[in-house]
Amino acid sequence: MLRTQLHATGLAPLLLPLGLVAAAVSLVWPTAALAQEPLVITTLTEKRVAQLPAGPLFWRVESFPTLAAAQAAAGPYGLAAELGGRPWLLTLGPRGGSSPGGTRIADVGPLPAVQATEYLLRVNEPSGPRGSVTTVHTHPGTEAFYVLTGELSVRTVGGTTRIPAGGASSGSPGGTPIQVSSTGTADVRGLVMFVVDAAQPFSSPATLPAATGLPRTGGGPATGLWLVGASGALFSLGLARLRATR
Repeated sequence: MLRTQLHATGLAPLLLPLGLVAAAVSLVWPTAALAQEPLVITTLTEKRVAQLPAGPLFWRVESFPTLAAAQAAAGPYGLAAELGGRPWLLTLGPRGGSSPGGTRIADVGPLPAVQATEYLLRVNEPSGPRGSVTTVHTHPGTEAFYVLTGELSVRTVGGTTRIPAGGASSGSPGGTPIQVSSTGTADVRGLVMFVVDAAQPFSSPATLPAATGLPRTGGGPATGLWLVGASGALFSLGLARLRATR
């Protein structure tokens, strides 16, 4: 026989029906099914270079009619890739340049400085539905973002930067703990351009303080339903507060 115990002193008559509903939901949809999805990261292209261009650096984002045209226009610091049915050329250099045959979309920067004996230039594609997220990590260099669809959120110890479709961000210095997630109504797709120390691991695990605020859809492993009581106290009406015993 199933017997339930609700741990919410003084509010059991009000909360018990909701608690029973939450228990039923938890049994039908297990916690694992409600947990966050990973944000998918795909490497599109990369190259190594012995030195970087002089001066403040930007990533120049350009579109091209064909991938072959983008590849032909790529110089020593250019990376050609195809994403979203469009060919792209991402070029590291001073602000305001242009490539023959290309349409300049954005200059993303200035980038934080990176010092190394050899550099890895890489372009990754993040993709995923609302709520998908990476683990917290660091890179031995800097990354810059350009979003094509959806919205990308970048969380660091300094706060969260939201980048909508058509937006860009120059990112943080190397070694900064970071977590990236999809927060728009449409699936996110974008370009992430890296300049990192080629001699170091590309990505390393890191930690960030726990996010504050009420639990939200797509945020953290779900353990039930939540509400705020009349006194302002937070009550969980799912597995966190409701125990089922036989």
